[in-house]
Amino acid sequence: MNIHIAKVHDVLKGEKTYGTTILVDRLWPRGVKKDDLEPDLWLKGVAPTPDLRTWFGHDPAKFSEFSKRYIDELNASNDKDLETLVDATSRHPVTLLYGAAGRDHNHAMVLATWLQK
Repeated sequence: MNIHIAKVHDVLKGEKTYGTTILVDRLWPRGVKKDDLEPDLWLKGVAPTPDLRTWFGHDPAKFSEFSKRYIDELNASNDKDLETLVDATSRHPVTLLYGAAGRDHNHAMVLATWLQK
């Protein structure tokens, strides 16, 4: 499995992506025009629920608990988007795109680790 993670704003500045580009945010990234970012897929259903995202608030002190809760959501999910993502990652390289400000504490990191297990 070949999974890369990239911040949307870095990709717009020229950071390289690999394989299929997949936006894994529930909301379109703030400050980004849809014409400027054209991911191969936008899988909203793989993102944390709004309640979990709001609770986390991108607070690094909550990241460990956020990760556990998000993994619980992923394990319990039967969302079609998650099926699509698992299928895509099993067949070819992908780049998970995220819009969160935090590079070290974001859901794309948790999602990539979950997918690799």
